[in-house]
Amino acid sequence: MFSTVKERVGEVLLPGDEFSFEAEENISLTAPVKSEKVVCGPGLRRCGGRLVVCKSGVLRHKEPNVFWIDSQQRRYVPAKGESIIGIVTAKSGDIFKVDFGGSEQASLSYLAFEGATKRNRPNVQMGDLVFAQFLIANKDMEPELVCIDSSGRANGMGVFGTGGLLFRVSLGLVRRLLAPQSNIRSDLEQLFPCELVVGMNGRIWVKSASVQQTLIIANLLQSAETMTAQQRQQLFRKVQQGAF
Repeated sequence: MFSTVKERVGEVLLPGDEFSFEAEENISLTAPVKSEKVVCGPGLRRCGGRLVVCKSGVLRHKEPNVFWIDSQQRRYVPAKGESIIGIVTAKSGDIFKVDFGGSEQASLSYLAFEGATKRNRPNVQMGDLVFAQFLIANKDMEPELVCIDSSGRANGMGVFGTGGLLFRVSLGLVRRLLAPQSNIRSDLEQLFPCELVVGMNGRIWVKSASVQQTLIIANLLQSAETMTAQQRQQLFRKVQQGAF
Protein backbone atom coordinates (compact mmCIF):
# COMPACT_ATOMS: atom_id res chain seq x y z
CA MET A 1 0.00 0.00 0.00
CA PHE A 2 2.64 2.54 1.05
CA SER A 3 4.78 2.10 -2.06
CA THR A 4 1.70 2.05 -4.32
CA VAL A 5 0.41 5.35 -2.96
CA LYS A 6 3.85 6.95 -3.04
CA GLU A 7 4.21 6.14 -6.72
CA ARG A 8 1.14 8.29 -7.46
CA VAL A 9 2.41 11.40 -5.63
CA GLY A 10 2.13 14.43 -7.91
CA GLU A 11 -0.62 12.92 -10.05
CA VAL A 12 -4.16 14.26 -10.38
CA LEU A 13 -6.67 11.93 -8.70
CA LEU A 14 -10.46 11.95 -8.95
CA PRO A 15 -13.19 10.97 -6.46
CA GLY A 16 -13.63 7.20 -6.56
CA ASP A 17 -9.98 6.35 -7.20
CA GLU A 18 -8.80 3.84 -4.64
CA PHE A 19 -5.83 1.85 -3.39
CA SER A 20 -6.11 -1.65 -1.94
CA PHE A 21 -4.36 -3.04 1.15
CA GLU A 22 -4.84 -6.68 0.17
CA ALA A 23 -1.54 -7.32 -1.62
CA GLU A 24 0.68 -6.08 1.20
CA GLU A 25 -1.44 -7.74 3.87
CA ASN A 26 -0.84 -11.14 2.22
CA ILE A 27 2.88 -10.48 2.02
CA SER A 28 3.08 -9.45 5.66
CA LEU A 29 1.98 -12.92 6.78
CA THR A 30 5.35 -14.38 5.79
CA ALA A 31 7.60 -11.32 5.50
CA PRO A 32 8.87 -9.29 8.48
CA VAL A 33 6.32 -6.78 9.73
CA LYS A 34 7.02 -3.26 8.44
CA SER A 35 5.89 -0.09 10.20
CA GLU A 36 4.68 1.51 6.95
CA LYS A 37 1.29 2.95 7.78
CA VAL A 38 -0.53 5.49 5.65
CA VAL A 39 -1.85 8.56 7.49
CA CYS A 40 -4.84 10.02 5.60
CA GLY A 41 -5.06 13.78 5.24
CA PRO A 42 -7.75 15.93 3.60
CA GLY A 43 -9.32 14.29 0.56
CA LEU A 44 -8.50 10.70 1.52
CA ARG A 45 -10.61 8.22 3.50
CA ARG A 46 -9.92 4.76 4.85
CA CYS A 47 -12.72 2.29 4.09
CA GLY A 48 -11.87 -1.16 5.46
CA GLY A 49 -9.04 -2.50 3.34
CA ARG A 50 -9.19 0.37 0.84
CA LEU A 51 -7.90 3.93 0.67
CA VAL A 52 -10.48 5.99 -1.23
CA VAL A 53 -10.09 9.43 -2.82
CA CYS A 54 -13.09 11.62 -1.93
CA LYS A 55 -12.21 14.87 -3.74
CA SER A 56 -10.30 15.81 -6.89
CA GLY A 57 -6.81 17.26 -6.78
CA VAL A 58 -3.09 16.49 -6.73
CA LEU A 59 -1.81 13.79 -4.38
CA ARG A 60 0.80 15.18 -1.98
CA HIS A 61 3.16 13.46 0.47
CA LYS A 62 4.94 14.54 3.65
CA GLU A 63 7.59 12.38 5.27
CA PRO A 64 7.35 9.87 6.66
CA ASN A 65 3.86 8.62 5.78
CA VAL A 66 1.30 11.47 5.49
CA PHE A 67 -0.71 11.76 2.27
CA TRP A 68 -3.40 14.25 1.28
CA ILE A 69 -5.19 15.72 -1.75
CA ASP A 70 -4.17 19.28 -2.65
CA SER A 71 -7.15 20.99 -4.29
CA GLN A 72 -8.55 24.47 -4.90
CA GLN A 73 -11.41 23.88 -2.48
CA ARG A 74 -12.89 26.93 -0.75
CA ARG A 75 -15.47 25.28 1.51
CA TYR A 76 -13.95 24.80 4.95
CA VAL A 77 -14.78 21.89 7.25
CA PRO A 78 -13.56 22.52 10.84
CA ALA A 79 -11.00 20.18 12.38
CA LYS A 80 -9.84 20.03 15.99
CA GLY A 81 -6.63 21.96 16.63
CA GLU A 82 -6.70 24.03 13.43
CA SER A 83 -6.19 27.78 13.74
CA ILE A 84 -8.66 30.03 11.93
CA ILE A 85 -9.61 33.68 11.50
CA GLY A 86 -13.14 34.38 12.70
CA ILE A 87 -15.47 37.35 12.91
CA VAL A 88 -17.41 37.99 16.12
CA THR A 89 -21.05 38.32 15.11
CA ALA A 90 -23.00 38.24 18.40
CA LYS A 91 -22.80 37.90 22.16
CA SER A 92 -25.11 35.53 23.99
CA GLY A 93 -24.60 35.61 27.74
CA ASP A 94 -21.00 34.63 28.40
CA ILE A 95 -20.54 33.20 24.91
CA PHE A 96 -19.46 34.95 21.72
CA LYS A 97 -20.67 33.68 18.36
CA VAL A 98 -17.94 33.57 15.72
CA ASP A 99 -18.37 33.24 11.96
CA PHE A 100 -15.49 31.21 10.49
CA GLY A 101 -16.98 30.56 7.06
CA GLY A 102 -18.43 27.13 7.85
CA SER A 103 -21.96 25.78 7.74
CA GLU A 104 -22.66 27.07 11.28
CA GLN A 105 -21.14 29.53 13.71
CA ALA A 106 -18.76 28.55 16.49
CA SER A 107 -18.95 29.50 20.17
CA LEU A 108 -16.14 31.27 22.03
CA SER A 109 -16.27 31.66 25.81
CA TYR A 110 -15.03 34.87 27.40
CA LEU A 111 -12.90 32.67 29.69
CA ALA A 112 -11.07 31.24 26.65
CA PHE A 113 -8.63 34.16 26.59
CA GLU A 114 -5.29 34.50 28.37
CA GLY A 115 -5.73 36.05 31.83
CA ALA A 116 -9.52 36.22 31.56
CA THR A 117 -11.59 35.85 34.75
CA LYS A 118 -15.13 36.70 35.78
CA ARG A 119 -13.92 40.14 36.86
CA ASN A 120 -11.30 40.66 34.17
CA ARG A 121 -13.25 40.11 30.97
CA PRO A 122 -11.65 40.50 27.54
CA ASN A 123 -12.60 43.52 25.47
CA VAL A 124 -14.33 41.84 22.53
CA GLN A 125 -16.79 43.72 20.37
CA MET A 126 -19.05 42.61 17.55
CA GLY A 127 -17.21 42.79 14.26
CA ASP A 128 -13.78 42.12 15.82
CA LEU A 129 -11.44 39.64 14.18
CA VAL A 130 -10.14 36.79 16.33
CA PHE A 131 -7.36 34.31 15.66
CA ALA A 132 -8.40 31.14 17.46
CA GLN A 133 -8.19 27.36 17.28
CA PHE A 134 -10.86 24.69 17.48
CA LEU A 135 -11.23 22.90 20.78
CA ILE A 136 -14.27 20.93 19.60
CA ALA A 137 -14.94 20.19 15.93
CA ASN A 138 -17.45 17.38 15.61
CA LYS A 139 -20.27 16.98 13.10
CA ASP A 140 -22.67 16.14 15.95
CA MET A 141 -21.70 19.07 18.22
CA GLU A 142 -21.46 22.84 17.98
CA PRO A 143 -17.90 23.95 17.12
CA GLU A 144 -16.05 25.56 20.03
CA LEU A 145 -13.09 27.93 19.77
CA VAL A 146 -10.42 28.99 22.26
CA CYS A 147 -7.76 31.71 22.14
CA ILE A 148 -5.31 29.92 24.43
CA ASP A 149 -3.10 26.86 24.02
CA SER A 150 -2.90 23.84 26.31
CA SER A 151 -0.73 25.76 28.80
CA GLY A 152 -3.14 28.71 29.04
CA ARG A 153 -1.01 31.10 26.96
CA ALA A 154 -2.32 33.18 24.07
CA ASN A 155 0.62 32.24 21.83
CA GLY A 156 -0.38 34.79 19.19
CA MET A 157 -4.11 34.14 19.41
CA GLY A 158 -6.82 36.59 20.41
CA VAL A 159 -8.40 39.76 19.04
CA PHE A 160 -6.43 41.47 16.28
CA GLY A 161 -6.93 43.35 13.04
CA THR A 162 -6.73 47.08 13.71
CA GLY A 163 -6.67 48.29 10.13
CA GLY A 164 -5.46 45.93 7.46
CA LEU A 165 -7.43 43.95 4.91
CA LEU A 166 -9.25 40.62 5.23
CA PHE A 167 -9.84 38.50 2.13
CA ARG A 168 -10.46 34.88 1.12
CA VAL A 169 -8.31 32.44 -0.85
CA SER A 170 -8.47 28.71 -1.57
CA LEU A 171 -7.51 26.18 1.09
CA GLY A 172 -4.75 24.92 -1.18
CA LEU A 173 -3.04 28.33 -1.19
CA VAL A 174 -3.35 28.48 2.60
CA ARG A 175 -1.45 25.20 2.97
CA ARG A 176 1.24 26.48 0.59
CA LEU A 177 1.64 29.68 2.64
CA LEU A 178 1.85 27.76 5.93
CA ALA A 179 4.46 25.30 4.64
CA PRO A 180 7.79 25.56 6.54
CA GLN A 181 9.69 26.45 3.33
CA SER A 182 7.04 28.52 1.55
CA ASN A 183 8.37 30.07 -1.68
CA ILE A 184 5.37 32.40 -1.92
CA ARG A 185 5.96 33.76 1.57
CA SER A 186 9.71 34.23 1.02
CA ASP A 187 9.11 36.05 -2.30
CA LEU A 188 6.52 38.27 -0.63
CA GLU A 189 8.88 39.23 2.21
CA GLN A 190 11.35 40.61 -0.33
CA LEU A 191 8.75 43.02 -1.72
CA PHE A 192 7.16 44.83 1.23
CA PRO A 193 7.44 44.43 5.00
CA CYS A 194 3.99 43.44 6.23
CA GLU A 195 1.97 41.71 8.92
CA LEU A 196 0.35 38.52 7.68
CA VAL A 197 -2.16 36.30 9.50
CA VAL A 198 -3.23 33.10 7.73
CA GLY A 199 -6.20 31.01 8.85
CA MET A 200 -6.76 27.40 7.86
CA ASN A 201 -10.32 28.38 6.90
CA GLY A 202 -9.10 30.26 3.81
CA ARG A 203 -9.05 33.74 5.32
CA ILE A 204 -5.97 35.95 5.20
CA TRP A 205 -5.42 39.27 6.96
CA VAL A 206 -2.63 41.54 5.76
CA LYS A 207 -1.40 44.96 6.79
CA SER A 208 1.49 46.92 5.31
CA ALA A 209 2.96 50.40 5.61
CA SER A 210 0.35 51.94 3.30
CA VAL A 211 -3.06 51.12 1.88
CA GLN A 212 -1.55 50.85 -1.60
CA GLN A 213 1.02 48.24 -0.50
CA THR A 214 -1.67 46.31 1.38
CA LEU A 215 -3.86 46.13 -1.74
CA ILE A 216 -0.89 45.09 -3.90
CA ILE A 217 -0.02 42.23 -1.51
CA ALA A 218 -3.65 41.05 -1.46
CA ASN A 219 -3.86 41.07 -5.26
CA LEU A 220 -0.54 39.22 -5.56
CA LEU A 221 -1.66 36.47 -3.19
CA GLN A 222 -4.98 36.02 -4.97
CA SER A 223 -3.20 35.91 -8.34
CA ALA A 224 -0.67 33.34 -7.08
CA GLU A 225 -3.42 30.72 -6.71
CA THR A 226 -3.47 29.88 -10.41
CA MET A 227 0.14 30.69 -11.34
CA THR A 228 3.15 28.46 -11.73
CA ALA A 229 6.30 29.23 -9.75
CA GLN A 230 7.92 30.83 -12.80
CA GLN A 231 4.90 33.02 -13.56
CA ARG A 232 4.69 34.10 -9.92
CA GLN A 233 8.36 35.08 -9.80
CA GLN A 234 7.98 37.11 -13.00
CA LEU A 235 4.98 38.95 -11.56
CA PHE A 236 6.76 39.65 -8.26
CA ARG A 237 9.81 40.88 -10.19
CA LYS A 238 7.66 43.36 -12.17
CA VAL A 239 6.12 44.67 -8.98
CA GLN A 240 9.57 45.07 -7.42
CA GLN A 241 10.73 47.04 -10.46
CA GLY A 242 7.70 49.33 -10.20
CA ALA A 243 5.94 48.15 -13.35
CA PHE A 244 2.62 48.06 -11.47
